[in-house]
Amino acid sequence: MVAKRQTLGFLAANVRRLRLKHDLTQAQLAEQADISPIHVQRIERGIVDARVSTIVALADALATTPDKLLRPARAVERRVGRPKG
Repeated sequence: MVAKRQTLGFLAANVRRLRLKHDLTQAQLAEQADISPIHVQRIERGIVDARVSTIVALADALATTPDKLLRPARAVERRVGRPKG
């Protein structure tokens, strides 16, 4: 069970890091990956299992490969409050 939680954490950290690197909101990433914004939020929080097809769609939207989304990573510091702009 630890490996599953750890992998979800890696996916969460990598999706968030790359989304921020590409200067995308969760809604914009969701639109590009053709998934709901709520699903992106849950993936970034590490509380939902993502299907392989979802990981592939996120990787495509973030210009990376699915394996890179599952590599060990640390969580990006979260900003409190609403995004500016």
